[in-house]
Amino acid sequence: MSFYIDPTLYRGAPENLGERTETERECYALLEKLKIDFERVDHDAADTIEDCRLVEDVIGVHICKNLFLQNRQGTAFYLLMMAGDKPFRTAEVSKLLGVSRLSFASPEKMREMLSCTPGSVSILGLMYDKARRITLLVDEDIYNAEYIRCHPLKNTSTLKIATRAIREVFLPYVGHRPTVLRITGKSE
Repeated sequence: MSFYIDPTLYRGAPENLGERTETERECYALLEKLKIDFERVDHDAADTIEDCRLVEDVIGVHICKNLFLQNRQGTAFYLLMMAGDKPFRTAEVSKLLGVSRLSFASPEKMREMLSCTPGSVSILGLMYDKARRITLLVDEDIYNAEYIRCHPLKNTSTLKIATRAIREVFLPYVGHRPTVLRITGKSE
């Protein structure tokens, strides 16, 4: 079975919002409310890095990994955004944070805190973190890029948004401040 991607780069939300999930509709509504422009590509569920690379060819922005992590005790939660071409090294990020050990948070915690499922996690999920229990971690390569790409909490669309709009409009609105990290992806 091949991965289908609509080769059209759309501006703004889809016209057929009734066919989208509730969380997608809420993402689009918030971006519109905040007057954040974006471009969109629709595709089959992007479940692999290979699928994401095909999306990259259409949207023109490199892959951004979004990882939902927790400390060993499950009392601190982190959303890590990092360059897709860098390997994630738990030990490196743990050391940068001064946390003894990080692991992936459960799909149940992801659903509860970010209103999404594995493969669809996105910075846009922070709109649901009203208690601000999640610490946003951003690799400096992503933080300094002109654009980020992310899913609208469903991995059948990918958005291209100016990083400046995320930093200056979206994050202040949702009450989150990023912790910028220099991630190398190298083993010690």
